[in-house]
Amino acid sequence: MKKTAILVITIVLVLGAIFILESRKSDNGSLLQDAKSISIMTKGEKAKVYEGAKEISSPDAFINTGLNSDGSVKPITIQELIGKKVILVDFWTYSCINCQRTLPYLNEWYEKYTDDGLVILGIHTPEFEFEKDLANVQKAVDKYGIKYPVILDNDYSTWRAYKNRYWPRKYLIDVDGYIVYDHIGEGGYEETEMKIVEALSELNGRRIELDKGSVTEKDEVDFSQVKSPESYLGSSRIEYLNNLPSQSCLAGACEYHLPANTPLNTFSLSGKWRIEDERAVLESETGSIIYHFSANKVNLVAGGISGDVKAEIYLDGEKISANFEGADVSNGVVTFMDHDLYNLVDLRGNYSKHIVEIKFLESGVETFAFTFG
Repeated sequence: MKKTAILVITIVLVLGAIFILESRKSDNGSLLQDAKSISIMTKGEKAKVYEGAKEISSPDAFINTGLNSDGSVKPITIQELIGKKVILVDFWTYSCINCQRTLPYLNEWYEKYTDDGLVILGIHTPEFEFEKDLANVQKAVDKYGIKYPVILDNDYSTWRAYKNRYWPRKYLIDVDGYIVYDHIGEGGYEETEMKIVEALSELNGRRIELDKGSVTEKDEVDFSQVKSPESYLGSSRIEYLNNLPSQSCLAGACEYHLPANTPLNTFSLSGKWRIEDERAVLESETGSIIYHFSANKVNLVAGGISGDVKAEIYLDGEKISANFEGADVSNGVVTFMDHDLYNLVDLRGNYSKHIVEIKFLESGVETFAFTFG
């Protein structure tokens, strides 16, 4: 009798587990993230769990929002969209490599789910002063094929309203105006898309299918193999400069001489450089930056002050070959023009230690940060 009772209980538990598992599956066999979907929560229940959306605050400009009848740029608010759309708020800035690598996913989601009610709002909060310029942001929007609205947040007021501290960061706002999901940095794309689909299903009152088709080639990075940190050249965040002549050089122009060696994950300067709060400016006719890195790709945020500035790229003491040239290098030469992120080295998936040297052939360049992939 006792064995029979145990057997019955076991069968009931197994069948119950199977029922729960099947009820949580989507049609493509993947498991949904939450035990309780937002689509079956009341507004009151959400209020106990989630924060409400914050409005766009003192926007500096709008891109891709259309025009009014008088030809002026049409503004957009989050409040006008709540109840009608699912809103994905994306904090980004155009010279940020981490942001750039998320843009293909955002573009793809916008293309796949706009008709189902998805709106993406790119809140462009600048890291550097040149990123406040509307013309610069517009060039980036065109360059990356962004079709969704972009709002300039030059005073960080929307950033602060969301208590954000990261580029990029995404906040998903549902039909009731609650932030039901947020994600910091790169990655989590499958999870984010599932959340978007879940929120759209609630909005439409029917199941929206997860569209697993990819329309864009993505730049995937194995972060476990990127050993070099983001490195700033401005005095406010300078950490990895190897050959600082004296502390006074962080508040003015000094002559720099290349040392016998540059330790891993540091950089050295040569020539006359003026280091300011967020940038290092080359004042001598020629000069160099050497970085000893461990990664697959090397990028430099830089630009010409009043015109183009050419530089030669060397890898481990030799002029870089076509096999390892970054996207912005041709025949071993890069031309710094607009203020942007320039890809200098691409080892084609070979994460390893090397020394890159940027030999500037003329003065007038300002440099901001190294990033790696």
